[in-house]
Amino acid sequence: MAALSIRDLDDSVKEKLRLRAAQHGRSMEAEIRAILTEAVDDEAPRADLFSALTARFSQMGGVDLDIPPRSTPPRAADLPE
Repeated sequence: MAALSIRDLDDSVKEKLRLRAAQHGRSMEAEIRAILTEAVDDEAPRADLFSALTARFSQMGGVDLDIPPRSTPPRAADLPE
């Protein structure tokens, strides 16, 4: 396994890493390892914006919107040549 040193890390970043590690129940070293692994993992699918928003709002119970019917027919775009 490789070892890595990070110099000149801002104290606020270190504190945020410490808190994040505690939230996930692991050491700072394990948390940093997980963050780096996830960041470079080519196999991890990236969610598009719609999927990310759907996942975020579904955790809160979802959102139902009443979309009114269109009152005028759609018009063609006026594109200059």
